Amino acid sequence: GIAQIGKAFRNEITPRNFIFRSREFEQMEVEYFIEGGDNIWPEYHQKWIDDSKNFLLSIGLREDLMGWDVHEGDGLAHYAKACTDITFKFPFGEQELMGIAARGNFDLTQHSEGSGKSLEYFDEQTKEKYLPHVIEPSLGVDRLLLAIICSAYAEDEIGGEKRTFLKFHPKIAPIKAVVLPLLKNKEALVGVARELFEKLQKRYNVMWDSAGAIGRRYRRADEIGVPFCITIDFETIEDNAGVTIRDRDSTEQVRVPLDEVIPYLSKHIDGFDD
Repeated sequence: GIAQIGKAFRNEITPRNFIFRSREFEQMEVEYFIEGGDNIWPEYHQKWIDDSKNFLLSIGLREDLMGWDVHEGDGLAHYAKACTDITFKFPFGEQELMGIAARGNFDLTQHSEGSGKSLEYFDEQTKEKYLPHVIEPSLGVDRLLLAIICSAYAEDEIGGEKRTFLKFHPKIAPIKAVVLPLLKNKEALVGVARELFEKLQKRYNVMWDSAGAIGRRYRRADEIGVPFCITIDFETIEDNAGVTIRDRDSTEQVRVPLDEVIPYLSKHIDGFDD
């Protein structure tokens, strides 16, 4: 198959409805080639539907906000054998997010007729020649990012106070962690914190915050979706007790040795032990 991402253009007479009817937008798609035959494409089509759903869930979309729109009858393009859209319930209504179409051999047939060149594929195993059919998953990048933000928005209550935060999946969060020296006027704390910050910078997009009470700094990080707050306190420098790493979603804190901070983040962000 062939995967690509780039600008797509549409002859939209009356652009409106925010990012959903525009003349120019960012699009990702895959042209996945398979052998022909009415008994073959349904399995591939369903697999791409399942894989597409799993991909969207893996980057943080809420399953309860996702839906399905199966094109049938007049709603199906004349060349398509099947098409299923994954929809998303945005705050302003349900909209198409991603389409997975079984396009038959229409595309390559048109290219062959237009170019005068055969695009048939010779299968070395079966010794047969055929014009491949195409399964095409297509996804709008702008819509996807909006769906991620809508899925991430959350509210809860911590210590009797309402908290509003963005529950980004760690691998999607723009800022992976924030480094917090407990006090900004204690050079011993700031020195250790700065050294850790510079190490983390080599691997992740991280933030430094030393202004204000620690609780306020936690809230600032929560509001922009930072998954982990790393605090350097007096136990870090006096007892060699490592740092505290606070989880954004649960607000629970764990003590982690300084030399294990990067492996800890790697496991929770990248999904594997460093």
